[in-house]
Amino acid sequence: MSDYVVGVDMGSTSTKLLVATPEGQQVLVVSRPSPWTNLDHGRAEMPADRAIAVVRALAAEADDRLDEGYRVVALGVSGMAEAGVLLDAAGTALAPIMAWFDPRGAAQIRATPAKFRAEFPGRTGLPVGPLASLAKLLHLRDSGIALAGTTFLNVPEYVVHALGGPRVAEFSLVSRTGLIDQDDSTPWQAALDVLGVDESILGARVSAGEPVGVLTDEAMPAGFRGAALTIAGHDHLVSAVAVGATHTGQLYDSMGTAEALVRVLDDTLPFAARERLAHAGINCVRHVIPGKYVLLAGTKSGLLMRRVLQLLGITDATGRAVIDDAALALPVDGTLADGGLEVSGARNDDGVLKVVAQSDGLSPAELFAASLRHGNDMLAECMAAMDREVAPPTSTVLTGGWSTMASVVRSRSALLPEVTVSTHDEGTAYGAALFAAFAVSSEPFENVAETFLSSSVLTTERS
Repeated sequence: MSDYVVGVDMGSTSTKLLVATPEGQQVLVVSRPSPWTNLDHGRAEMPADRAIAVVRALAAEADDRLDEGYRVVALGVSGMAEAGVLLDAAGTALAPIMAWFDPRGAAQIRATPAKFRAEFPGRTGLPVGPLASLAKLLHLRDSGIALAGTTFLNVPEYVVHALGGPRVAEFSLVSRTGLIDQDDSTPWQAALDVLGVDESILGARVSAGEPVGVLTDEAMPAGFRGAALTIAGHDHLVSAVAVGATHTGQLYDSMGTAEALVRVLDDTLPFAARERLAHAGINCVRHVIPGKYVLLAGTKSGLLMRRVLQLLGITDATGRAVIDDAALALPVDGTLADGGLEVSGARNDDGVLKVVAQSDGLSPAELFAASLRHGNDMLAECMAAMDREVAPPTSTVLTGGWSTMASVVRSRSALLPEVTVSTHDEGTAYGAALFAAFAVSSEPFENVAETFLSSSVLTTERS
């Protein structure tokens, strides 16, 4: 009988399930598109039951490919933050999951008392805006849903709950709700008061990798049932751990639908520093590594690049390779006059692709190159704000789907220090499996991570 650990990544674009040995040797990965329904005005949602159905389908696919008599000893779930499920006392989902980039809630959070909005950045380490889960909860309340007696679970927390775990809140995920005081990681009473709820709207706080129950879901394959369950935490942070970017001085740039810059801190920053960073769109929140914090700067550059390619009719790997070569053949700054072609919309509080073309000589490659330059401009702003508060980084690990394109790597290498590219295909799912291994180990996290990652298929290359 073979024992395995499983990592699940509830991603914005796709949902992945990775099987590995407890020592970290990857066995297989299965993936399906995340089942969003796209609505108008940048909105996207999925029913909660559809999210767990994807996980069950992936588990069944893995079951067909694994050796007979296998056993999953632990399963960890990572994934997107700022998207979740509101459950009533009976466990019924009261609304669909709204995507993290969904703008709903913007008007409601802007309508909260001025004193509350003034304190929000320094207290929560987050900007005032629709990304924080608080805003989406305000939207649900104003749409007629009574919040009293409900529990909000981030997507990875909900999946663990649906598989048989309790209602718990992992620190790195709940840090991004706008309901947590970053001084001590406890619920912020002023935020609860704004919602008209008590702290029971959040599950009991747990650390990433902490065992939180056993998989009992009868819809999962028999080999999965009985596995220890754990929440691995926020996807960007989990994937950073999976490539070993866990030390101060390192910068981790994860380029998916969102582009995230991660800097590790040994402790949280003071209120005033958190406030300054939040006003610059940068979060100071809990890490998935026990006791650590992070600076997390996000942009929507990946979302914009995806939409640029869609405008160009590019939806597959072959098309991406063609545009990659064409963009790489251009100078980094393109061949057009300044202002001839501009792309905007990648700020984390935006996400609406805008293209201004006031020149001839346009081409698909020029448009994609313009989206890369805009992404660099947004990252430069984030880097400058972080460097004012902490020492600048000396090296960068670049990863994520977009990092497979040479034109993207060239663009980011022009801005970021000492770029090394990770070629691990599924860093978040692999990291989630690492946290699953930790959940059933008696060793300290550092020891488990060292053993697990030494077996990784991860390779890196200097750009």
